[in-house]
Amino acid sequence: MKKSITKYFPQAALAVMFLFSSDFVEAAEVKVAVAANFYKPVLAIADQYQQETGHQVSVSAGSTGKLYAQIKNGAPFEVFLAADQKRPSLLVEQGLAKASSQFTYAKGTLVLWSSKPELVDAKGEVLNSEIKHLAICNPKTAPYGAAAVSALQHLGIYPQLQSKFVEGQSVGQTYQQISSGAVDLGFVALSQVLVDSKLSGGSMWLVPSKLYAPIKQDAVLLNKGNSNPAAQEFIDYLRENHITALIKDFGYEVE
Repeated sequence: MKKSITKYFPQAALAVMFLFSSDFVEAAEVKVAVAANFYKPVLAIADQYQQETGHQVSVSAGSTGKLYAQIKNGAPFEVFLAADQKRPSLLVEQGLAKASSQFTYAKGTLVLWSSKPELVDAKGEVLNSEIKHLAICNPKTAPYGAAAVSALQHLGIYPQLQSKFVEGQSVGQTYQQISSGAVDLGFVALSQVLVDSKLSGGSMWLVPSKLYAPIKQDAVLLNKGNSNPAAQEFIDYLRENHITALIKDFGYEVE
């Protein structure tokens, strides 16, 4: 008489059932290139995504312009979280990214910040005083640098401050220059100086949004991610309610 295999090998049978279950998903890795201003938020998002899905997220941060150049030169990124809309759109035009995947995941805010508690006043009047150096990220490659230049031009004080610029290659590097005390003050992203939606330390001026073009930050699925379902899943994950709430907690607006 034929005997059931489960009688003798119940564990093996369960393993086979799990393997062919419709709920079984093989763990994958998603390679994400992220603008420096969004580095801390994406680490928090990646942590939740990994816990919920079992997939892994590899994050590389830098200025939007430099990441864009790396992607054009064949860097193995699958998802690009830029600090502007221009570079993701260019990648779509150049056939390197999926047009239907592009969307604005966050809108950034520019601040003038110092690690010194009393240095920066609530109206930014410190910019009219005798300051030695002003930290700013490269306006050619970093959107927050371009926003800072725009703000100074609108205020009519760009010519007298330009010679005092200390440029970082990304807004992350600019933040490090200020937080270390190498430079007294400079322009960074609001998200970089917040902890639990409150100023983590120092002093800041929230730069009026009318002084610079909206910093709309777009996400896009790169061609190298087309064959990785987890990459598309990560893009979609950014739109889930609990994640947009998290993004807002980091000092961004979400459309």
